[in-house]
Amino acid sequence: MRFRYELGLRVFGVTLSVIVTLLALSYFLIERQLLQASRERAAQELEVRLELVRERTAREGTIPDGAAWDKLAKSLSPVVKTRVTFITPEGVVVGDSAVVSPDVASMDNHADRPEVRRALAGQFGLSERDSPTTGKPTYYVARPLVAHGRVFGVVRLAIESSAFQSATLPLTRALSVALVVGVVLAALSGLLAARLLRGPVRHLVSVANRLAEGDLTARARLSETSELDELSRGLNYLGSSLSRSLALLRAESDRMAGILSSMDEGVLFLDEDRRIALVNPKLREMLLLEGPVTSRSVLETIRHADLKELIDSVYEDEEGDTVHGDIQIGGLKPRNLLVRARRLEGPEVGVVAVFLDVTEMRRLENLRREFVANVSHELRTPVTTIRSAAETLEGLGPDAPEMHAKFLDIISRNAHRLQSLVEDLLDLSRIESRQYSLSLEQLHPTEVVELVFRLHRERAAAREIQLGSDIPAEFPSLRVDRKALEHILSNLVDNAVKYAGPGKSIIVRAKEDAELACLEVIDNGSGIDARHLPRLFERFYRVDAGRSRAQGGTGLGLSIVKNLAESMGGRVSVKSEIGQGTVFQVWLPFAHSRSGSGSGSMRPPPVSY
Repeated sequence: MRFRYELGLRVFGVTLSVIVTLLALSYFLIERQLLQASRERAAQELEVRLELVRERTAREGTIPDGAAWDKLAKSLSPVVKTRVTFITPEGVVVGDSAVVSPDVASMDNHADRPEVRRALAGQFGLSERDSPTTGKPTYYVARPLVAHGRVFGVVRLAIESSAFQSATLPLTRALSVALVVGVVLAALSGLLAARLLRGPVRHLVSVANRLAEGDLTARARLSETSELDELSRGLNYLGSSLSRSLALLRAESDRMAGILSSMDEGVLFLDEDRRIALVNPKLREMLLLEGPVTSRSVLETIRHADLKELIDSVYEDEEGDTVHGDIQIGGLKPRNLLVRARRLEGPEVGVVAVFLDVTEMRRLENLRREFVANVSHELRTPVTTIRSAAETLEGLGPDAPEMHAKFLDIISRNAHRLQSLVEDLLDLSRIESRQYSLSLEQLHPTEVVELVFRLHRERAAAREIQLGSDIPAEFPSLRVDRKALEHILSNLVDNAVKYAGPGKSIIVRAKEDAELACLEVIDNGSGIDARHLPRLFERFYRVDAGRSRAQGGTGLGLSIVKNLAESMGGRVSVKSEIGQGTVFQVWLPFAHSRSGSGSGSMRPPPVSY
């Protein structure tokens, strides 16, 4: 509002100042012209009167002398209505109509007067100066008096300039009135112009304010007669340019946000004040960051001394090299993170750090090391036994057949164990690398259970263990791979036969769940301590290592069972109590979905041991 009023006042002031200046200049020029015209008129009229005086003087026929000049001047003055003065060529005043006769002789010499000098030189001109007698501005003209070919004197006429300037007074007054009227009209024109200009300017200011506030759809009105059209077009072009630039910036920002959101690595950007400027969603997930984190320090947000030291080292590195480091994050979600940080120079001074979650990689590396160590340990025992037996056989003579048979049996048993270990390792490797080919089919569990019982009935009878099945004939069919299911049940029944103990029983039972079928291998043996249950399906893990090796186990059977069940969309679990026996549960999908979707397989529920 203040801007609009100030603009109107400025336009009014400028317009009024220009018009007043022009009117004043016009008044000054016209007044000079009037004054010049007055002077020219006075010169012309005085010249006519001067000629009349000269003619009257010439009609006298003689050259007056003494008091006759003064008398002549006073007689001619009423005729020409001016002051008449007679002056000798030497500048002596001999007659003056405006001076009393006795005082004429005492008048100053007029030889230096401009009009007298011009008259004696044969020229005519109008002179203006204050009269010594009246003190008022007066016009003076003079002509030489010539008789018989010689100049015997000068006649001069004088009249106050106001007598001629009074004729121009009405015109001067009219000009003054016109000037006042012009100023008033100028003021009104300025106000009108300011009022007419204020509307378009107010509209342009409104458009500019809307553009500044972010409303890039604002556009100025255009008209063919408006002097502000160029400014309107400029504002419209500015709005269009800002819209295009903002659209490009938003597209670039969305693209960058999409890239940062889709990255598997966490990204952290710090400004030159070591304050957090950007964090992508993956880093929030890694570090469990919640709420706003921008403009906060690393130590305040992440609370990790090693990370702060790494960031500080990047800021202090003048060469701008990439700094690497491993940090471990504890808490609810422990993580092992590999950090690469580098200082950025340019318009955006700061540090960018990329966080790579290597927790699973480190875990796999540890598993690999453990696996190599376990395999080496498992292979060393049978190989050492075989070598020892072979070396002992070499030292025995031919007269010890019983010893030969004993050591050959040791070699055979360990070779068989070595072969089983290698085959289990190969099977486990194929399953984990997804190279184990499954052929899923509709299968009733009793078909596989009966086959498994036939394979283990002889060994179970030798240990006085009873095998039994509790699977109803109407139990739904499963969608499984036959060989995989045979391997799973065979391994579980074999373990039960080995460790249940003489006189025990083993039962395979089936039950239905909402989405999966559950096959249970139950024995009433000595049971397993609860502390072993969480690790029971790990590779090479044994509850009783010495007993397991004595029974010929490789420590990989349950791990293979777990991987085979999961590859078919199922899971495994175990329940056991000391002295109460053990229950191994294998959850597998039905041939037809229990939820009515018609799908042949379902996502397995979480695995629990």
